[in-house]
Amino acid sequence: MRAGQAARHRIIDAAIRSLVRDGSEASMATIAATAEVSKALLHYHYADRASLLAEVVSQLSRRIVARERAAMNAASGSGTVDALWSWLEGELARGELRALLELGMQRELTVQTAYGEAALARCHAADQTVEQLFAGLGLVPRMPARLLGAASIAFMDGLAIDTGQRDARASFDVFWLALLSLAE
Repeated sequence: MRAGQAARHRIIDAAIRSLVRDGSEASMATIAATAEVSKALLHYHYADRASLLAEVVSQLSRRIVARERAAMNAASGSGTVDALWSWLEGELARGELRALLELGMQRELTVQTAYGEAALARCHAADQTVEQLFAGLGLVPRMPARLLGAASIAFMDGLAIDTGQRDARASFDVFWLALLSLAE
């Protein structure tokens, strides 16, 4: 990896850690300190905060979707529900999904554009997850997977922003039992 790529990678990882820790108001100075780079180097790679946050949105989306796909691809049969829960539990603990959702509230056009692309990637992954989960259980949904996928994303996003930490597993089980009742 070239030095410039390594620095960008460190900056993005530091930005993600800072956003998970401090929320969407993490400053460029905090991110530079976390990455152990100067503010000048940070601004060399990212002209402004919006361009950095847009790259963070893209990277978070790729990470979250890749982990979801890996969890589901490793599962089979009735284990698909538990695999989905294990993935979600990890995402809730990691805090990256919550950070991604907070970044969706940013007003800058570059961040909003990246967030829109991230939302499409998450929808596609959710559609695949729903199809795989139903098929793993030998069920056929009576509704299009994209609708169930959208409901799934809304539910998981709600869990990610729920700072009260209710019993997420019980909520997950009730939600998926309700979705599975939509099978033929």
